[in-house]
Amino acid sequence: MDNQIKISDNGPLEVSGDFHLYDSDGNEYTKKAKVYLCRCGLSSKKPFCDGSHKRGGFDSSPRVSG
Repeated sequence: MDNQIKISDNGPLEVSGDFHLYDSDGNEYTKKAKVYLCRCGLSSKKPFCDGSHKRGGFDSSPRVSG
């Protein structure tokens, strides 16, 4: 599976593929095939998304420009 990062409209980053995720001390998070990373800063499970962006009114829908 190719590594992929998808930016969800008004939501998290979806990361999938063969990747490793580390904290700033170099400790590796439990390996999963797909994770959702918080972009809004409101999650109580950072760096993972817990859906807080929905209640917090997070608004970000970036598009590739040309």
